[in-house]
Amino acid sequence: MTSSIRLLPPNLVNRIAAGEVVERPAAAVKELVENALDAGATRVEITLVDGGKALIQIVDDGIGMNRQELVLSVERHATSKLPTDDLLAIESFGFRGEALPSIGAVSRLSLTSRARGSDDAWSLTVEGGDVHPVAPAALNAGTRVEVRDLFYATPARLKFLKSTRSELTAVIDTVERLAMANPNVTFTLADEVKTRLKLPAESAFDARLRRLEAVIGRDFAENALPIEAIREGITVTGFAGVPTFSRANSAQQYLFVNGRPVKDRLLVGAVRGAYADFLHSDRHPVVALFLDLPTSEVDVNVHPAKTEVRFRDSGLVRGLIVSALKHALAGAGHRAATTVSHAALGAFQPQSMPAPANFWSAPRAPQPIPRGMAEAAASFQAPLAVRMVEPEAAPQPDYPLGAARAQLHGTYIVAETSDGLVIVDQHAAHERLVYERLKLALEQSGMKRQLLLLPEIVELPEKDVAALGDHSDELARLGLCLEPFGSGAVIVRETPAMLGTLDIKALIRDLADEIAELGAGHSLAERLQEVAGTMACHGSVRAGRQLSGPEMNALLREMEATPHSGQCNHGRPTYVELKRADIERLFGRR
Repeated sequence: MTSSIRLLPPNLVNRIAAGEVVERPAAAVKELVENALDAGATRVEITLVDGGKALIQIVDDGIGMNRQELVLSVERHATSKLPTDDLLAIESFGFRGEALPSIGAVSRLSLTSRARGSDDAWSLTVEGGDVHPVAPAALNAGTRVEVRDLFYATPARLKFLKSTRSELTAVIDTVERLAMANPNVTFTLADEVKTRLKLPAESAFDARLRRLEAVIGRDFAENALPIEAIREGITVTGFAGVPTFSRANSAQQYLFVNGRPVKDRLLVGAVRGAYADFLHSDRHPVVALFLDLPTSEVDVNVHPAKTEVRFRDSGLVRGLIVSALKHALAGAGHRAATTVSHAALGAFQPQSMPAPANFWSAPRAPQPIPRGMAEAAASFQAPLAVRMVEPEAAPQPDYPLGAARAQLHGTYIVAETSDGLVIVDQHAAHERLVYERLKLALEQSGMKRQLLLLPEIVELPEKDVAALGDHSDELARLGLCLEPFGSGAVIVRETPAMLGTLDIKALIRDLADEIAELGAGHSLAERLQEVAGTMACHGSVRAGRQLSGPEMNALLREMEATPHSGQCNHGRPTYVELKRADIERLFGRR
């Protein structure tokens, strides 16, 4: 069988190209809004019908286009992005051109524009790639773009569009990301039901944070740490949530390169690496980071939709992001998310004591107490879940976590602060403290060991024994000395001194599971935080242990002096703080 080579007709070429750039309404909205931003718009109004499948209308107040520019804007490979022929000198999103021919090839496209300072407005339409003549029109300065019946010219692609709700959600996410990078621009988004987004331009000194608050939520603004760092001409700014303000997925990680929203694996990996010390692998931080660097240092044309980029020096970029985030997290001290306290307050509900069944019956005369019962009652002490602490002086203002007043259920420390109270999870708090001590000891001179009077033999599956044996040198650096003891056991001779008395068998089994999860491709040195975290968990104060007043206060003082003590090694909060005003509101005093 022979085949012949032929050139495809222009309309078909444009439709194929459209599939690379405009795969759904959200992609078309992204291209058109970026055009408006490149035109210097301060107001962008977006209207959708049927999630953008039936209509996308975008009106901006940018510089507009004259008659010649309007005609050129729908030509293939026409652009204002490149002032020269240097493909790396990309200073804008690509004002007009580029996406417009692709959109016009698969829809009914209408463009109306009036150049700033001109008395004339012009309009043209493109239907399935066929360009109609330019005609005079009426419009204020700026541009109006209407995209009707998206993919009517390529019916097969219509089958791949999702429900109206899904397409609308994707458009909202796209516009929100563009709005985050442009807080000085007013954005509105409406459909046939209601206005979905209304983001007025922010002009205050904290405009970016105010815009992020409007998009991500007030909780983010209250729990965000400012990020700012520069290295070799590359700048990273933005905000990052404290570790306890985390999510079950990475949907709320907003990353930008030179104002362009991206979903780049290098940047996502850098964020995960920075938080690896504070969050378990199934939790994800909330961040909005803006990376700015010379255009010669980044290639934005490695993906048709430009959602991924390639850096000339990826190591420099990753190191800058990781160090900037870690510096901000270190400065947060023992701070925990305010949402933890809000959730605690929300769990409190005013209650009333239920009346006994015979509440309205005639009062009964007091019954005499049987002989001997009073003495027995006086001497009987029921086991209480509350352990009271000896009274101390009033909490000092320089003690943020206050003075211990009680221990609840052998697990929670209740402390009085100068303006409220704090409830501490003693195990989670001590776990973080031990973990930070482990890290410090490793950074300084290695882990001190304690020799076991009687070595501990731990039986394990043969594969676990082999894995532990392979990593015995690294475990010894962590203060744990063991060796295989036959084919189905290990013998432990020394343990880390700072961990004190341990359940050695439980620790060894958990470490074996940890090493198996890391896989053969990773050394323990590379994944120190996981292994050290496991050891810290076993070496910390367990839930159910009764603590004296001095012990509880010592724990509080060490938390105040230890970085990151507001969350345990898995990203869960170690304490909840309730202000006096919040408590008064619970009882109707405010």
